[in-house]
Amino acid sequence: MKILLLEDDTLLNEIIEEFLTDLDYDVISTYDGEEALETIYDNSFDLLILDVNVPSLSGFDLLKGLKDNSINIPTIFITSLHTSKDMEKGFNSGADDYIKKPFHLSELKLRINNIKRLRQIESSGFVKLNMDISYNYDTKVITVEEIETYLSKTESKVFEYFIKNQNKSISIEEISLNNWIYDDVPTATTIRTYIKNLRKVLGKDRITTIKGIGYKLNL
Repeated sequence: MKILLLEDDTLLNEIIEEFLTDLDYDVISTYDGEEALETIYDNSFDLLILDVNVPSLSGFDLLKGLKDNSINIPTIFITSLHTSKDMEKGFNSGADDYIKKPFHLSELKLRINNIKRLRQIESSGFVKLNMDISYNYDTKVITVEEIETYLSKTESKVFEYFIKNQNKSISIEEISLNNWIYDDVPTATTIRTYIKNLRKVLGKDRITTIKGIGYKLNL
């Protein structure tokens, strides 16, 4: 699991980075908002941990800008801003969680584990998606009414993003931005082809087209 950490307090940054690294997470540390933004666009992250009052671009504005551009990375704010209005602003900007400073590192671990569960980050093994469809994250096999189909690496990326966002409409752009860094992004036509292939496996009604928006997985 790859995490971006934005914290301008050098000592706290080092403490959090060391703690997360000891938990076997891959951590990239940044110290101001613009640096964090550039790093996010140059890499693919599973989680953002953002301080709010940082130089050049606040954590709130950074996340809002990402959401406005269809970049949907799970995010935890860590901040000394304690009022209910601050929390409201944080969640309105798109955060998944909000931790008030000072906090125990064990609390951060619990919050991360909760987001991993809710967002199905680092999912593994066999999951039953409904009465007829199951998926194995390790082997990349979809089973539909006992018929097994192996997915390619890219097809599995697209399908797993649909699983994370099932019953939500997602665009081709969102799929691209949240699964590949810019140099590696497949064309929109290529992604549509993968979706067409998935429909053949799942049944055409399982992935519906939402006119003017994108697609929705119906399980």
